[in-house]
Parts: sequence; C-alpha cells; structure tokens
Amino acid sequence: MEIVNASIPDIKADPQYLDGNGKDVEDFAQRVDHMFMKVDQLEQTLNKVEQFYSRKRQLNTSKGSSIPKDKDKDKHLTNFRKRQQDVSRRESAAVKRMQELMRQFGTIIRQITQHKWAGPFMQPVDVVGLGLHDYYDVIKKPMDFSTIKNKMEFKDDTGYSSVREIYADVRLIFENAMKYNDERDDVHVMAKTLLGKVDEKWLQLLPKVDEEEKNRNEEEAGAQIDMQLAQEATHARITKDLNIELEKVDRDLEELRDMVLQNCRRMSTEEKKKLSSALTSLSPEDLDRALIIVSQDYPSFPATSQEVDLNIDSLSESTLWKLKFFVKGAQQFQNRSTARMAGNNHHNNDNNKRKICNAFAKSSQKSRK
Repeated sequence: MEIVNASIPDIKADPQYLDGNGKDVEDFAQRVDHMFMKVDQLEQTLNKVEQFYSRKRQLNTSKGSSIPKDKDKDKHLTNFRKRQQDVSRRESAAVKRMQELMRQFGTIIRQITQHKWAGPFMQPVDVVGLGLHDYYDVIKKPMDFSTIKNKMEFKDDTGYSSVREIYADVRLIFENAMKYNDERDDVHVMAKTLLGKVDEKWLQLLPKVDEEEKNRNEEEAGAQIDMQLAQEATHARITKDLNIELEKVDRDLEELRDMVLQNCRRMSTEEKKKLSSALTSLSPEDLDRALIIVSQDYPSFPATSQEVDLNIDSLSESTLWKLKFFVKGAQQFQNRSTARMAGNNHHNNDNNKRKICNAFAKSSQKSRK
C-alpha cells in the first residue's frame, strides 16, 4: 500500500539535477531526508492499523462478530462510557458476592469436618508411616481438608478464585479415598458417605453459584465488547490523524517537487536522447502514466490517443525533469521484478517501442530540418 502519491527526485544522490550552489543542494537534501523519515514513521503507524483491522476481520470470520452492528454501536458506546464510570464498584461487588458464596461453602466444610468419620481426611495421607508404597502410583493429586483450608486463606493467585474450585477439591478428597481403598474397606465407606452429604448440601447452594457465574460471564462478555470498542475507537482516531498527516505529507512533497523542478538546470541534448530511449522501454502502464504527466502540463496533449506524436524538444524543462524522475523510479521498480515477469512484459514493450519511436523519429527529423 502506497502512502503518498507525490514523487521526489533523489537530489542528494544526484545533485547535478539542480542549477544552484552546494548549499541549495544540501538544503534540498535535508528536506528530502526529513520527509523520508516522516514517511517511514507514518508507514509504521499504517502497518499497525492494518494489522489491527486484519486481525479483527479474521476473528469475525472465524468466530462470528461479537461487536454490535453499526446501528447499535453508538448506543453501546454510550452504555460503555456509563459502565466505565462504575467499573470499580461492579468489580468490588462481584468479588464480595463470590466471597459470600465461599463463606457459605466454608460453613458446609466445617459441618463435614465435624462429622465423626472425618478424621482420616483432615491431614495429608501418611504414605511412609502407613507403608503405602503404591499410593502415588494410584493417586495423582492428593488432597485433604487442611490443604483446602490453607488455600482458602490465601489472598494471592495461589488461592481459590471461585467456590466451584473448592467444591472440586472437597470431592477429590473422598474420590481419592474411594479409588485407593476397596469398596468393603471402612475408609472407602466413610468417604462415600461423607461425599453424599457434601453433594446434598452443594445442590442447595448450586442455584446461587449458577446465578453468580451467569452474571460474571455476562459481565466478562460485556467487558470484552467494551475492550474491542475501545480499541476500535482508538484505531479510528489514529486512522483519522494518519489521513491528516498523509495529506500534509502529500502537500509538502508536491511543494518540494515544484521547488526542485523550478531550480533544475536545462537538460542537454544527450540527456533528452537518453530520456527518449528510456521512455520506449516502459511497460504499457508506466507509458500511460508518463503521457499523463505530459498532459498535466499541456492540457491539449492527446495522452489517451492510440497514436501519440510527441516532440520532446518542445517540452518545458520542468516537464522533461518530471519525466526523467518518473522514468528513473519506474526503471528501478522494473529492475526489482522477477525474470518471469520481465519475460511476460517483453512482447508488450516491443509494441510500446514501435509506437513511441515513431513519435520520437518525427521529433528527430524536425530537429534535423
């Protein structure tokens, strides 16, 4: 994707273009360098914007868009701003509700641990003392109530984040005991009995857990939409600013190019001859662009005609240098093309040579006369 349409000559590399002193050339070169740095910065910004919207399109295609449609965006964005104002309050309320559920389940745990059969499950299994050499082969994740209690007291990321996690670990205590011990073993029977009591009380608490998880999922989905809307708003603003900067760069480049053209020296006869030869080697598309450059300075010039009679000696110096700068850029692009592309264009270039050479032959004949 091109950032700017205006083209500027590499005057630092070819100071002989200018009909002025060394300071003029250096001033122009510094302005060009500054412009190139600016364009590089804009290109980096443009790439980031394009990457964002590319990822957004891929996400919408693969999963379906969760972003509201355009007609709903303004309404949702207004609601988003309102929600952002009390985001801390909502998060604090959600944490308190989950803590209350954990407290209620903690009461259930205390009731279970006070049961007369809870003793074998209060501390980690004494694998060495009991000589249970195959315990860790059978039980991959040991669990006990003291471990659960300690984890419930942690306030960092190592603690529980939801009541469902605590319930899973409580079940694991009894499931491990039932898995390792035979069905007729006392520990197995005790574990199965206590697990039934836990599940019974859990079913009483479950509606509250489901409701809280539903609320949390809705809030998380809303937060995800809010984040995406915020990102879109940010990139929309960046895109708007980028367009303004690009328009300014276009104007600056056009002004700089005009300044360069006004200070260009007269083109020699040999340079005109080389320019004529270079024009005949252009691709059909580049040749059309070159003729349009002429028509911009000479509105009556038939740039789109099937046959064009161009007298290069009649062109102004600024037009000649515009053509030279354009041809140089086009040739550099052609040199970067692959051999296959060059081969495919070869036949077309021959046609262009015949069409243009006739015009330049007339020009040469007129010059000789």
